[in-house]
Amino acid sequence: MWKNGNGDAGEKRGNGSRTLLEGDPSESASGKGADVIAFVGKGVEFKGVIRYDGTVRIDGQLEGEIHTTGVLLVGEEAILTASVNARKVVSQGQITGDIIATESVQLLAPAVLKGSIKAPLLSMEQGVVFSGTLDMSQAESQPARPQAIESVAPIRSGPFTRPLSG
Repeated sequence: MWKNGNGDAGEKRGNGSRTLLEGDPSESASGKGADVIAFVGKGVEFKGVIRYDGTVRIDGQLEGEIHTTGVLLVGEEAILTASVNARKVVSQGQITGDIIATESVQLLAPAVLKGSIKAPLLSMEQGVVFSGTLDMSQAESQPARPQAIESVAPIRSGPFTRPLSG
């Protein structure tokens, strides 16, 4: 696990409001209570490819690629130049690159995103800057919608049932 020398684990916003990136981010962001398995702290620079399962929080600088079946938390001071493929992304920082999420992308102020998003669900707070494209088509892993029934046979429950008129 990477941490900065100050041991910062969360930031408070100036107005005192609680965000998904404060406190225990794994409980509030993923909804599953999974532990944060890695932490790229403020002042840390990383270049390369990250592959993981679980929740990772980034508060430093990252350049490269992120691939996960888990959650990516991007802190307010984080700067990512990366392509991201994750189950869920929650960001307050700056991301330049494309995001593919199978579940959702949540952009919290003061997030800045320059790139494309492909996710079935997107939420964005007032104050977020988004410059790019958005594709909200269903993820391939989602089951197909059931086909419409073309004809319906009338149900007869007794001797007094009248035929349906069309």
